[in-house]
Amino acid sequence: MLNIGDFARHGRVSVRMLRHYDALGLLRPAHVDPSSGYRSYDASQLSRLNRIIALKDLGFTLQQVAAILDENVSVEQLRGMLRLRQAELEAALAADRARLTRVEARLRTIENEGRMPTDDIVVKQVPSVRLAELTGTAGSFGPDDIGPVIQPLYEQLFGRLAAAGVRPAGPTVAYYEETDDEQILVHAGVQVADAPRETHDFDIVDLPGIGSAATIVHRGNMNDVLPTVQTLARWIDDNGYRPVGLTRELYLSTEGDRDQWVTELQQPLA
Repeated sequence: MLNIGDFARHGRVSVRMLRHYDALGLLRPAHVDPSSGYRSYDASQLSRLNRIIALKDLGFTLQQVAAILDENVSVEQLRGMLRLRQAELEAALAADRARLTRVEARLRTIENEGRMPTDDIVVKQVPSVRLAELTGTAGSFGPDDIGPVIQPLYEQLFGRLAAAGVRPAGPTVAYYEETDDEQILVHAGVQVADAPRETHDFDIVDLPGIGSAATIVHRGNMNDVLPTVQTLARWIDDNGYRPVGLTRELYLSTEGDRDQWVTELQQPLA
């Protein structure tokens, strides 16, 4: 038998916690001295204590812990609960990191309001191009929704082009369409000279030109494109133009680190 102090030390818990578990009926002492009230525990009860602590740390309430223990949960079941809880915590951490990234991007946009140069904004005609492309759907036009869709599309596209023996003939181009259910159709394309074939597992399309587009060059990661986009929008409004549809992206340089990328944003104008 172990007195309550020794049992607490071996279980790496406090005496106060053991008294609390006793009061709740979660872990009764093996023996209570009738005259002194001193609690004693059997070493085998460490197994139950371990399960209580593990389940509590997995996020279960003590009432839920009691119900689970009454079902004689096995080690393998505990391992399964741990894996599930681990996945939930990792998903929550990823969501928190994504939220912080969005806040940081908005903060940079706020800090740069009115400070980004507009000298390199040009209104010009954009010629038509032939693209090999793959298409996906994003929840919104925000970088956090577009990025996870467009990046895998390009990885798949270049793999399929290589397998088909089709060589790019110019830069990559991304363009977007709004769907009836307020989602975004993402077209990830690259300029090619080849004609479409039935054997291709990608589309080859002729993307029409733009008669008049306001263009601006964004330097850096497309996840940080928001300040550039809003600078272009303010310039369009200040100069009496009206935007039509969604902005195209012409990737002028995608070598090396994404922070070194150079992308031309092309906003069609009325």
